[in-house]
Amino acid sequence: MVRLEDITLFVRSAALGSFSRAAREANLLPGQVSAAIQRLERDLDRRLFARSTRSLRLTAEGERYLPFAQEMLALMQAGAESLQRHDDELRGELKIAMPSDIGRHILLPLLTRFCRQHTGLQLRLSLSDQVSNVFRDPVDIAIRYGKLEESSYVALPLAENNRRVLVASPDYLIEHGRPAALTDLTRHHCLPFMMGGHVYDKWSFPQAEGAQLITVKSRLMCDDAEVARRWALAGMGIAYKSWLDVAEDVHQGRLELILPEVKGEATPLHLICPHRRQFSPAIRALHHHLREHLQNSVSLPGKD
Repeated sequence: MVRLEDITLFVRSAALGSFSRAAREANLLPGQVSAAIQRLERDLDRRLFARSTRSLRLTAEGERYLPFAQEMLALMQAGAESLQRHDDELRGELKIAMPSDIGRHILLPLLTRFCRQHTGLQLRLSLSDQVSNVFRDPVDIAIRYGKLEESSYVALPLAENNRRVLVASPDYLIEHGRPAALTDLTRHHCLPFMMGGHVYDKWSFPQAEGAQLITVKSRLMCDDAEVARRWALAGMGIAYKSWLDVAEDVHQGRLELILPEVKGEATPLHLICPHRRQFSPAIRALHHHLREHLQNSVSLPGKD
């Protein structure tokens, strides 16, 4: 009979591409994971992995079996949660990956409130501007900016009309002047962000005839979006940030909008999950909680 723990280790080994990494994640020895996979292969009478000393990949049979194994685990989790719930109480653990800036300043207070309302829930947060892989990384959901090209996961909108805006501190504008056109940005200190070692110094602005790209320069760069926001607050340059990240700073006068009549790049915010069956009651309740606040409490400047 197929064992549930063997299926779990099969799914994680396939996601991580390594028995050793799956073993570390499960606090087991690599040999125990290898034995579990061999046992599963014996039970199914099929070889699921092609192994070599340097690589591990799914066989054709393994690729066909993987979605059924994932669905089996999701159904088992949903069944366990249904038994644990009492009077609509939410229980279990939610592992959430989210961007650093909005994660700390906007989402963290909302998640804290949600956790206080549902004392049976445990939250495990990962804050990083590196894009998480919801299939490979040990997360249940990811909160992610940008237009989504991948169709293999499920995305629920949180703030689909969000856009980038140009902002700077009042002190910076007093010292360096206010840009009157997008081309003026090339003569200013700007705060581009980095990801994966690449500097994103070409800022895109949608126009009727196509996107206008402005190449900016700066002596300050970081791969953490919160640092760019702090530099902007400190008067070190102009930032091109998601409106959600800087709305409160603008409302409080700590930052000012630059060229507010210019439409910035669209940066919708979504809640991402690998599979619709993994949308547990806790995830659905969290999505409703976050979307309600982000839709009703954050108004975008100008017209969409």
